[in-house]
Amino acid sequence: MADASEDYSFFGGAWSWLKALPLKVWSNIAHTASKAKELGQDDPRRIIHSCKVGLAITIVSLFYYFNPLYDGFGVSAMWAVLTVVVVFEFSVGATLGKGVNRAIATLVAGSLGVAAHHLAVLPGETAEPFVIGITVFLVASVFTFARFFPKLKARYDYGLVIFILTFCLISVSGYRDDEVIDLAHKRMSTIFIGGATSIFVCIFIYPAWAGDDLHKQLATNMEKLATFLQGFGDEFFKTSDSTIVEDRRASLQAYKSVLNSKGTEETLANFAKWEPRHGRFRYRHPWDQYLKVGAHIRQCAYSIEALNGYLNSDNQIPYEIREKVQQHCKKMSTECSLALKELALSIRTMTRSSAADAHVLNAKNAAKSLKSSLKTGLWVNAELLQIIPALTVASLLVEVVTCSVNLSEAVHELATLAHFKVTRASNHHQPRVIHRGTSNLSAHHAVTIDG
Repeated sequence: MADASEDYSFFGGAWSWLKALPLKVWSNIAHTASKAKELGQDDPRRIIHSCKVGLAITIVSLFYYFNPLYDGFGVSAMWAVLTVVVVFEFSVGATLGKGVNRAIATLVAGSLGVAAHHLAVLPGETAEPFVIGITVFLVASVFTFARFFPKLKARYDYGLVIFILTFCLISVSGYRDDEVIDLAHKRMSTIFIGGATSIFVCIFIYPAWAGDDLHKQLATNMEKLATFLQGFGDEFFKTSDSTIVEDRRASLQAYKSVLNSKGTEETLANFAKWEPRHGRFRYRHPWDQYLKVGAHIRQCAYSIEALNGYLNSDNQIPYEIREKVQQHCKKMSTECSLALKELALSIRTMTRSSAADAHVLNAKNAAKSLKSSLKTGLWVNAELLQIIPALTVASLLVEVVTCSVNLSEAVHELATLAHFKVTRASNHHQPRVIHRGTSNLSAHHAVTIDG
């Protein structure tokens, strides 16, 4: 009876699994489709990029489809397909960087591989494998060590890898194949064709520019910091309606993505240096200055991260102490928020504006007023543990003000190097106001002279 019961349980479980299988498969398909839709809606360029890669591979595959093309290159035509798969990247800069690296590395390594083959033949057939082996060892060792240099690794790492690969393939295969020059010619030709196809499709069909992405990312990151600072005062001092604060909390945490933006910014800047002049970005655009601006943004984000810890803290500041710092702290937070918004707008529109300077000056004045109030002895009757949270928040806001000053200077330097357009407010052509002290004009009148 026990065996029959176990068999029934086994077959019952199997039948239940089979019945649930179609529903489970359909659920997985629906989930995958939902994720694919979300990825496409988040950045439609991903769909365009996928189609561009398919188009480029289809074009170079013609070397296999048509006999005249296949007869000219033979099996080496597959190198064109492999080149497209390896070289074609999302942005124009990444594709150009890989394409140029692969082209130069293939040309130089192919030439040296042929030269090494002819050099190995000179001592005789017996010494040929030893000469090739020593040459391969030296070249592979030297260029692998070169990959550890930071500047070479940042821009030419892929080219160094392709150089080692191509040199070894040409020089080693030449030991068994006497037609080494023809072999090198076919492989280099197909690689150039694949790289040229990738670059052409990437640039001329809905291009995605790394420089444009870096430019927008800096402006977006500053706006995220500004959003936090704008709502920090009301959240920390509990001066807004609780419903409004609850709705705002999600947007206050958007700054967290700025903390880990260094790697992305460095990668985009490296790719942007490969890109030709396009749109608003000229040749030799100051991409390194973008990295300096990004560093100041992250420094400000670290101070904001410390401030965020006090939003969720259980330490309650007494009303008397809060009143002493609330006005100055809210002033610093609000003015820094407005300054960051103006700086973000300046970068996004590539215009010079002095609007942020006024907010930075107001924030500095608020910081000075706070420091003065802290020296007046208003903390004599307060307990130390009650003072510490308020003083810490005030100190962090002073750091944010300092970061805002440094960030403003970095953005102004970027505007100078990148030749941002000068707005009317910064062109110093505003009407001048002249007050006549001894005239019959009232205090509400002024004489304006245009220009």
